[in-house]
Amino acid sequence: MALDFTKMGGLLPAVVQDSKTGRVLMVAFMNEEAYHKTVDTKLATFFSRTKGRLWTKGEESGNFLDVVSITEDCDHDTLLVKAKPRGAVCHTGADTCFDEKNTSGILFLEYLQNLITTRKREMPDGSYTTTLFRKGVNKVAQKVGEEAVELVIEAMDSNDELFLNEAADLMFHYLVLLAQKGYALSDVVQVLEKRHS
Repeated sequence: MALDFTKMGGLLPAVVQDSKTGRVLMVAFMNEEAYHKTVDTKLATFFSRTKGRLWTKGEESGNFLDVVSITEDCDHDTLLVKAKPRGAVCHTGADTCFDEKNTSGILFLEYLQNLITTRKREMPDGSYTTTLFRKGVNKVAQKVGEEAVELVIEAMDSNDELFLNEAADLMFHYLVLLAQKGYALSDVVQVLEKRHS
């Protein structure tokens, strides 16, 4: 990265986003030393303007931010830090510094889809997803059909827990089938958007 630390007196704003939920957790500043320490340790480290020193998020509370990726913006003067929080991010005890709940919601599907795509690319031994990919598209499609039938059966019963578990099974296998065919949820969303307009 060719970062420009000159614009704000040696500091770059760092927007921290949960790598799973997409929720913005906090905004802080990094100087060059904080940036390099973050890269080296994979723990989000910032420059505290109040304390006048580096501080690693969680150094007192234990609520560290495990860094997944760091991306610079188009002007090379702002960072997007994607991280996995180990607890509440805000010093007030809130999930985020914007007093929002850091729930996964629908964005978790994107995280899961990316994980499934990684499994397809790397095919690690011992992974259930790898086993599905190795069986081929016909078996994956058959599994989606089986899960759909199980969901319909549970929908006619009154056990909400079983119904939701079958819905989750269907969604997972559907994502695997999309990946097996070389597609993503965004491709399906495009079709739905065209139908809607």
